[in-house]
Amino acid sequence: MGVMNFLRNDPTLKQHRRELRRNQTEAEKALWAHLRNKQFHGMKFFRQYSIGHYILDFYCPTMKLGVELDGGQHNQFENHEYDKSRSEYLMAHGIEVRRFWDHEVLINMEGVLFELGPKVTPPRLPLT
Repeated sequence: MGVMNFLRNDPTLKQHRRELRRNQTEAEKALWAHLRNKQFHGMKFFRQYSIGHYILDFYCPTMKLGVELDGGQHNQFENHEYDKSRSEYLMAHGIEVRRFWDHEVLINMEGVLFELGPKVTPPRLPLT
């Protein structure tokens, strides 16, 4: 029996994921309005998607891309350590995580989406 039977969306975290979706921050609501229903480059994103025992704010399985929004609480040292071990775990599973500050999403959505664009679109190959 492996340490973790559910790499993705562990049922024991279901209630917690549901609560996080219900209690979204303003920044999460704003970004979700752009990511939902495959409207961002046709890519499917999920809210509050868990990988192992970590829950990502947003996740695109096709591109193995996680998007995390941080409020001020991520400045605290303990959270910094947690974020570091979490990032290492996700990278070990081939998942890239992009982090943005909540206020960045709220005041510069265009910039955030511009930065995410190349992460979800295939590189443009030169014409031969």
